[in-house]
This record gives sequence, C-alpha cells and structure tokens, in this order.
Amino acid sequence: MLDHLMSPIKIRNLELKNRCVIPPMGTNLGNPNGTVTEKNLAYIKRRAETGVGLVITEIVGVHPSGCVGLGIFDDKYIPGLTQMVDAIHSAGSKAALQLHHAGREAPFQLQKGKALGPSAIPSFVYGQPPKEMTKDDIKMIISAFGDAAVRAQAAGADAVEIHGAHGYLLTQFMSVHANQRTDEYGGDFKNRARFVLEVVEEVRKRVGDDYPVLLRISAEEYIKHGYTVDEVLTILPELIGAGVDVLHASVGTHGSPGGITSAPVEYEAGWNIWRAKKIKEAVDIPVIGVGRYTDPREADKAIADGDADMIAFGRQVLADPDFLVKAQEGRYEDIRTCLACNQGCIERLILEMGSSVRCAINPETGQETLVPKGPAENSKDVWVVGAGPAGLTAAYEAAKLGHKVTLFEQSNHLGGQIQFARQAPHKEVYGQWIDWLAAQVKKAGVDVKTGVTVTEDMLKESKPEAVILAIGGRKITPDFQGQDQPTVCDAWQVLNQEVPPGKNAVIVGAGLIGMETADFLVQKGCKVTLLEMLKQSPVLKITGHGYQLHKRMREANVMFLFGAVLAAVDGDKVTLRFDDKEDVLEGVDQVVLAAGMKPREDLKEALMNLGIQHAVVGDAVQVRRIIEATDEGAKAAWAL
Repeated sequence: MLDHLMSPIKIRNLELKNRCVIPPMGTNLGNPNGTVTEKNLAYIKRRAETGVGLVITEIVGVHPSGCVGLGIFDDKYIPGLTQMVDAIHSAGSKAALQLHHAGREAPFQLQKGKALGPSAIPSFVYGQPPKEMTKDDIKMIISAFGDAAVRAQAAGADAVEIHGAHGYLLTQFMSVHANQRTDEYGGDFKNRARFVLEVVEEVRKRVGDDYPVLLRISAEEYIKHGYTVDEVLTILPELIGAGVDVLHASVGTHGSPGGITSAPVEYEAGWNIWRAKKIKEAVDIPVIGVGRYTDPREADKAIADGDADMIAFGRQVLADPDFLVKAQEGRYEDIRTCLACNQGCIERLILEMGSSVRCAINPETGQETLVPKGPAENSKDVWVVGAGPAGLTAAYEAAKLGHKVTLFEQSNHLGGQIQFARQAPHKEVYGQWIDWLAAQVKKAGVDVKTGVTVTEDMLKESKPEAVILAIGGRKITPDFQGQDQPTVCDAWQVLNQEVPPGKNAVIVGAGLIGMETADFLVQKGCKVTLLEMLKQSPVLKITGHGYQLHKRMREANVMFLFGAVLAAVDGDKVTLRFDDKEDVLEGVDQVVLAAGMKPREDLKEALMNLGIQHAVVGDAVQVRRIIEATDEGAKAAWAL
C-alpha cells in the first residue's frame, strides 16, 4: 500500500524518504518583528511528525517592504530559523524555507505607503495601490532573494522554495491585473515573467550548483483575463535553465473568486492535479501536485498515474498531523479528515487580523504549547452534558487525559447541529467528521448515555467532580401571525426530512442555516425566496463556501428580500413588512423558519448553586461556528 507515495525521490543531492510534502502555510505565530517563537517551533515540529519527506516552512520575507510574517532579510533571523529547521530535522523530515515578497498584498506596508509592486495598481484584496517599482527597486528585491537564500543555507535548510504563487510579488509581475509596465518587465507574458526568471537566476547563483531550488507557481491565475497554464508552459524551459529543480503547481490568487487558493468543500480531492500533470508532461524535473488531498491513497494513485511526482498535503496536516502514520498502519478509520471549512486556517488569518492559525476540528493546531503533556495528575469524575461538537470534543480530550468521563445527550443521536448541517449539499464530510469524533469518544472509553436529560436532582445525587456544559442552543422563533399554519415549519425539520420539500418556499433568515436550507430545497426542485431582516446576507461572499453558496443561489434564481420581516402567514399568502411598506407573496406552499439560535440556559444556575466545578462551552455560551465550539470544549478539558 502507498508504494508510490512512500517511495524515495532525489533532488540534486537531497534525498527525500517519501513523496509527501507539507506546503507552506501562514501561521501568524511569530513575534511582531518577524522572529521565531516557541509556538512556531512547537507547531512546525508537530507537523513534521507526520513523517513526510519534505516540510516547506511558512513564508519568510526577503525584504521589509514585503514581509508579512517571519523574516529572513537580516542575519538576526538566522538563529530562530535554525531552530525551526532543527525542529523539522528532529522529527525525521527535510526542511525548505519559502522565500517570499508580498508586493501589493502587504497591508501594513500599504498603509505606510511603502508597499512595492510592478505597477501602481490597487490590490484586489486591499484596494490600495503600491509604489511602482523602479529598475533600482527591481534589482534590490532580486538581490534580496539571493541574500535570503544564503541565510536559509546558513540556517541549515535543505532547500529553498521561491514563492511565485497566489498573487504575491512574483505573480503580480506575471499578471496583467498588476503589471502594466512598458519596459522589459511588462508587455507580453514572457516579458512579464522576466522578474521571476531573474529571481531564480540570482538565487541559483548565490546557493551554488548542488543546492535544491523549488519554485511554487500559480499554474493558472484563475481570474478573468488572467494568465493561463498554457502561457506558463512557454516559460518553463527558461525557468529550468535558470536553476529551478522542482515546480510546485498551485493555482489562483487571493483575488481569485471563491478562495480558490484554499478550495472549499465544494471541490473534490485532486481537483487541481490536471494542471500539475500538464506541467509534468512538459518538463523533466519533479512536479508537486496540490489540491484538497486528504486521503493518502488518492495521492498514491496520482503519482502512479503520472500526474505528479510528489503530493502536498496542506490543511489535512492541520486537521490530523498523524494521518500518514495512521494510513501506513491501515487505520484509515482513525484519520481525522479536513473539512475544507477554512475557519481556522484561512478565514481566521484573513478576516480576524492579528489572529494565529487554528483548525476547526483539531483544537491542538496552533496551540501546541497549551496542550497538557501526559495524563492528568488526578483523574476526576467528569460529566459532559451535550454531545454536539463542543461536548464530543470535551469528552474526547478529557478521556485522553485519563479522566473518567460520562457523556450525556438528551436526544437519541450524537452530533448536535452537525446532524442537520450534514444534509445540506456538499456538507457530507461534516457528517463523516462528527461520526469519526463520536467513534473516537467511544474508543477513548467514555461512557456515552443518549436519551438522557441531566437534571439538578441528578447532579445533587451523583455529585460529579466536574461538569462541562455543552447543551447548545435553542431555535429562535420569530413573532408573526399564523405560526400554527400547516405551511409553517423550520429548517431543522426540512433538513432532517421530517417535512417534505415544498414547491414554492419562503425561508425566513438568510444566514448560514437559511442559505444551506435553500441550497437543499433548490436541489429538490423547489423555488425559493429568502427573507432577511438585515440589509445584506450574513454569509460573506469573501469566504470560499459563502461564495459558492451565493453562486448557486444566483444560478437557481433564488430571490433575496433584504430588510424584510415576516408579518403574517395565511394559507398560501405571506405578508412581509419593510421599513415603509408591506408586501404580500402569494402561492407559497412552505414557510421555513431559519432565524437562528440562542444559547440554552438549562443547568447553569444549578451548577453555580451546587458549587460544582464547571465550564460552559460552545453554543451554550454564544451561538457561533464549529471552531469556537471545539476550542472551548478542548480547553475546558485541558483545564480540569
């Protein structure tokens, strides 16, 4: 099994034990000055323990004008980067540092007017123009890449990777959306790629003939009027001649629609591999393929089929840093599979400025220094009340630490809200994850009791030493006339298929619950109108899944009515209230309430009065996402 994936490969004088690669992923775990922290070291070592052949670190900035994370533009960074390399080596993997310049995608430099770009064209992401680079600026940055490569060698890195992907400076030079120069660095694609070529030449010159140099490139810009993979093919001979040893075939920019650089759940495993194959067919050097790979068997097949020479596992390594070990042992059922939800690894870094990397389903990611080492000194009798994501996570983490854990769930199934969410299109993997988590809880020895409602009397009688309250939320029912009409139901009933789909449905609430219920009904052939009291949908189009949801709504001609409140339902008539008017929709055969949830209050006061050590977690605190639920559940267990 996995004979192709686990076979060694040699790059110049560097031999990798297998063809698994961890690609560079931003963490924001470093110090504000770009130096390495203990959190960086713990994080990267845990990733390397996967057993992959090559770990490519997160970006290291080659020049202050384009540094958005760790730095390598000064010798002061070498000691910390040496520690990172040593951490990777200690886990048995080889290490490459990724050399990077953000160009016009450097938000803080943009604010100061110090960001550089090929032309003074605003960033798609930040909307601010950089300073157009002079010829001297170009020479300076090319030299900075060379200096950085020498520092990477000094830090003990086994290779360097030049970042030419995802809309950063090298991609900007290749793109007509960022480069409208009229000199030798502008014009046709080959001229626009000149900067990339000269960076590679400089790095090769500075590191010598035997040192591996990788280039990560967006094989296609994946944006309207952007460059294509066929154009990239035209520059490959020059890039290889300049010194590239490995091509890392990614796709898109941060300005591409739908967050394609970290494809959401709608994309299948290997969706991007055809671009790697097209490049591989044109070159005689190794090519790394990437694109939502979570199962090593699929990666093994890609290599066997000649699609790529190596496969990068990015978000999967955040979700389960032991996935490769488990696969080699044949324990595929124990692998925690990435949801491609992007809540902790992408959206958190982009939308929550200043936040560090996390994983929605692996609370240890980015918090390796907080995780208790070894069993608890005192094993406690712990009750976890509620078996949604927060409760299941709390029970699992507490049991791993050696506590005696009893998990109570008042319904007859485990999983909480995920059991409904899994019914929506493209959300099957969420159901697979919650089933995995429930199975792990039982394997860990948790005593699981379903169909049991915990009461104050039970707490008084049994006196558990600690309680983690994860009872979730309660449905919000809007106030309107006609609540008892037979056409009225809620989103949970629809998703659980307790109520059959209508033919002409009005959904009240255009948040994630409402949007995914609309998605579900549209697939059943239903005409849908979405009501939302806000002026726009709370589901952001900037997120990958949000973009895909809005796209499907648009393609299905779903009508959005913003600033609308449901006033009354009478037969097939639905009355809406806007700020200054009322309107009536007729011919409606289903009204679906999806107005959200609010925290449940059960047992909170009782636990306080009884003086039992307890923590309230997940939606019982505030209704939010999976990432908050699992994080709070885990931390409550770690704090026991």
